[in-house]
Amino acid sequence: MAAHRRLTGVALVVTAPLLLVGLATMPAQAHGALDNPVSRVVACGPDGRQNAQSAACKAAVAVSGALPFANWDNLRVANVGGRDREVIPDGKLCSGGLPAYQGLDLPRADWPATRLAAGAGFTFTYRETIPHKGTFRLYVTRDGYDPTKPLRWSDLESKPFLTVTDPALTNGAYVMRGALPAAKTGHHLIYTIWQNSSTPDTYYSCSDVSFGGAVGAGSRAAATAAASETSIQQQPSGVSGSARTVTLTRASSTSSALSLAAGGAAVLAVAAGIGGFFLRRRNVTSASGE
Repeated sequence: MAAHRRLTGVALVVTAPLLLVGLATMPAQAHGALDNPVSRVVACGPDGRQNAQSAACKAAVAVSGALPFANWDNLRVANVGGRDREVIPDGKLCSGGLPAYQGLDLPRADWPATRLAAGAGFTFTYRETIPHKGTFRLYVTRDGYDPTKPLRWSDLESKPFLTVTDPALTNGAYVMRGALPAAKTGHHLIYTIWQNSSTPDTYYSCSDVSFGGAVGAGSRAAATAAASETSIQQQPSGVSGSARTVTLTRASSTSSALSLAAGGAAVLAVAAGIGGFFLRRRNVTSASGE
């Protein structure tokens, strides 16, 4: 019996570290961020490429560390319930008031920016890693916005220029077609609020943009038509737009989950095999003793 206990202890010592490794590699829960036009957290993250090497991104990482930017899709605040202006304080809009992301609030004019044409039709894409239901509201800064000062709620237009509920999910991104704000020039910021209806969370994104000029009358009419297509249930056919494309690494993908499940199953199978072996050995020993 003493020998059996020793062998069982060895089995636990061998299998326990394997189980702990499997649990440690479980992907973190994560969700999404605006990537067209590129948001600050995406631009400064692992997939930001040359943007991540900008002075603004380096300054943000120096303040927040690299981990929040690796978790680019997890900038969310629970139980806001539409009370954004009450819950998120002035000067902390880009971080959602979360200390881990405070580097995103740095007031400076050299954040990576996407060039846009005021009044043009545009397709916004919001990359997801865990799908949710909810409503997107996109705001733009007022004329006279100064990026070298902390962003305040009063810097944003009072109403969103685009509101979309439960947009279509296409190729791993929520796709939203609409018209860019008209009569805007120079440096501005697009502030995206995604209020979930399937979870208590609300997500926040800051995208720096540069409006190079307004579109012509014909293009503006097309942009208006594109905006009118935005409904409660969007069904766009693809992704378009003039902004850069950012390829994102899914922080919590299905393939990762499947790999984890397979690894966990393998570990359990090994543990079961070892346990079964010792159980059979015990039975044989007992029978011999009888």
